[in-house]
Amino acid sequence: MNPTLWATLTDDQKNGVYEGHGTFIELITGTGEMVETKALAEPSETKTVRVEGGETQVQKSAFVESEAFLCGYYVVDVETEERAVELAAMIPDARYTAVEVRKIVHEG
Repeated sequence: MNPTLWATLTDDQKNGVYEGHGTFIELITGTGEMVETKALAEPSETKTVRVEGGETQVQKSAFVESEAFLCGYYVVDVETEERAVELAAMIPDARYTAVEVRKIVHEG
C-alpha cells in the first residue's frame, strides 16, 4: 500500500479494489486454494519491539520507515509458483502497486 498513490485514485477505483478483493476471495475459496487472508493496521498503529541488554524496548513506529507498507496478505495453497504469480496478478491492488509472492518456508 502506498497512501500517496491511493489518494490519487478515484472513489470508483477504490471501490473497485474493495469489491475486487471480495471477488478474488470467492475465486480462491471456490478453487480450494484459499488458506487465509488478513488485513493489517496502518504503520501509525505499529509497535516495533527489541530486547537490548535484557530490557524490552518498544518503539511506536514501523521497523522500516517507508511510505509504502504491507497492508495485508493472502496465504494460498497452489501447485506451482506460476499459479501463485497468476493469482497475485488477479489481486486488484496489482493494477496500482506491487504485489509480492513469497513461499512459506516454515509453519509452526
